[in-house]
Amino acid sequence: MSTAMEWMRWRTAMEQALYRADGGFYRRPEGPAGHFRTSVHASPRYARAVARLLSEVDEALGRPEELAFVDVGAGRGELTTGVLAAADPALAARLRPYAVELADRPEGLAERVVWTDRVPEGVQGLLFANEWLDNVPLDVAERDEDGVLRYVEVAPDGEERPGGELAEADARWAARWWPRGERLELGGPRDEAWARAVAGLDRGLAVAVDYAHFAAGRPPFGSLTGFRAGREVAPVPDGSCDITAHVALDSVAVPGVHSLWTTQRDALHALGVHGARPPLALASSDPAEYLRALGGAGEGAELTDPAGLGGFGWLLQAVRMPVPAGLGALAGWQTL
Repeated sequence: MSTAMEWMRWRTAMEQALYRADGGFYRRPEGPAGHFRTSVHASPRYARAVARLLSEVDEALGRPEELAFVDVGAGRGELTTGVLAAADPALAARLRPYAVELADRPEGLAERVVWTDRVPEGVQGLLFANEWLDNVPLDVAERDEDGVLRYVEVAPDGEERPGGELAEADARWAARWWPRGERLELGGPRDEAWARAVAGLDRGLAVAVDYAHFAAGRPPFGSLTGFRAGREVAPVPDGSCDITAHVALDSVAVPGVHSLWTTQRDALHALGVHGARPPLALASSDPAEYLRALGGAGEGAELTDPAGLGGFGWLLQAVRMPVPAGLGALAGWQTL
């Protein structure tokens, strides 16, 4: 049995387990790629699609003298590196890349990349957060036998117990965004984190890509879980595993900013990523090209699979700029 001194609310436990300087999961030398596979790791086509989106943002902004690419939750800089490699040389010459991450700067990263633990302010360009918000620490709540929501407290071994009633701000958030269910994740800290990130844009497009749910389909028992070495495990907050919970993207959206909800499948289709197999005739006329195209089709299929990576939610918010032309095929832009 854990001692009383070890109990803490989930937000504090996640913060320590994931980010503490002496052994937090995201500070480990192997990085996230050592434990799970994101879209960035699945295929270079993902970075090329983001580079295409960056180009469209550049066009919509009127090709400013300096264009920012802000990679929030940059891991070890894989997406930033891929976007720099895929960007048109003329655009790359004006590009100011920022990698926002708490871990130390990785060896070999291009010197021009600004490695920082804070989102820059007053920039113009594309802010892209791939699987960042699901790791912003938050509290968990459960209903007691009287239906009252109470914080869930957790020990380092993962044992849980009920805590006190919710503070006013968390109670308001739950009533507005997650009014039903026995167990829920209180998304206020994520709303605040995203609002701070978007506020860093003077003009541009902010994109959050993550495991998502919406008001009509909140998971009744929450979604908190862990990952270690490619497998889903119990979310034990001892620094040995990732701890993640799906994101209430409708709550996250900053009010008053042009917004679009869509899936990764639809977003990547709009950016030219598909999983269609090349014509068999190409195998006879150009076998090498056929094999290359076949490999690309497999990667595209993985990125857009609606039962996998293609089912991720994309939240796009345009800050003082027109909607990028390439996204015009996506219906649903609206002012919130």
